[in-house]
Amino acid sequence: MAAVPASAHEVRPGYLELNEGEPGTFEVVWKQPRRGALLLLLDPALPEHCTETARQPPEYLAGALVERWTVECEAADGDPDRILHGDTVAVAGLERTLTDVLLRMSFANGDSLTELLRPETPSVTVDREAASNALPYFMLGVEHLLFGVDHILFVIGLLFYVRSPWRLVGVITSFTVAHSITLALSSLNVVKLSIAPVEAVIALSILFLAVELLRPEEERSPITTKSPWLIAFAFGLLHGFGFAGALAEIGLPQRAIALALFLFNVGVEVGQLMLVAVVLALLAVVKRVGIVMPELVLRMPIYATGIIAAFWFVERVGRIVV
Repeated sequence: MAAVPASAHEVRPGYLELNEGEPGTFEVVWKQPRRGALLLLLDPALPEHCTETARQPPEYLAGALVERWTVECEAADGDPDRILHGDTVAVAGLERTLTDVLLRMSFANGDSLTELLRPETPSVTVDREAASNALPYFMLGVEHLLFGVDHILFVIGLLFYVRSPWRLVGVITSFTVAHSITLALSSLNVVKLSIAPVEAVIALSILFLAVELLRPEEERSPITTKSPWLIAFAFGLLHGFGFAGALAEIGLPQRAIALALFLFNVGVEVGQLMLVAVVLALLAVVKRVGIVMPELVLRMPIYATGIIAAFWFVERVGRIVV
């Protein structure tokens, strides 16, 4: 199998969970991203003294392959509370990708660890004396925004659509509040929507913005001209479900659900602020230098955005139909 081709969600994270029931007996859950039949060719690498004892048939989900098996691990010093302490857990092949893997370990005595494995650091030394933390969810939130091309294009579209600084603050705030609401509601299973239709409408939201940007201001939709915050809020609700879909792929730690959800959302907001700051800084530089470009050149990025969004919409609707 080959690596997954580029798309708006190329950098979806993988997920590796080790849950200890009886001392030394771990139920392993391994979820890796896939696109159709294409996988990233990643393999969890557990310590040599862990022996596989049972394996369940693989489960093919939309966008992921899930495998479950059981391993027996021995403690080097015979202490059941130090099983795997000082050992290395890795994901082979991760260094050849652009994705991350969230590693979550729960032990029989109540200890738990959460780590984020990256291409540059595809392994971790287990430290059972370290406090459990949900900080990796913050980084996942930042990365999901910065590497989620569809979310990036929508936020940039908002920046170009609203020129007044105060209105821009209102629009970005509205978008933030909206996606925070649906991210929380969906992640806590209060409201559930199928992710495929949501992603199709997210693509449509980008296409809508591109079309509006190409229109003369006097011909734009009255609601977008007078109340752009309302459009940002409505589409923000949809983007929140998109964020929740990414979070659902890795799950939330049962002992720190609220904290992990909060940190993921804060990470998304930080990523969004970083994006806004970079775009506004570039626009300020262009204005200060006094670069003048033909109207057609200025419109090319908008045309490109619209074409990409239209392609995503057709592709995602096709996935729903098929």
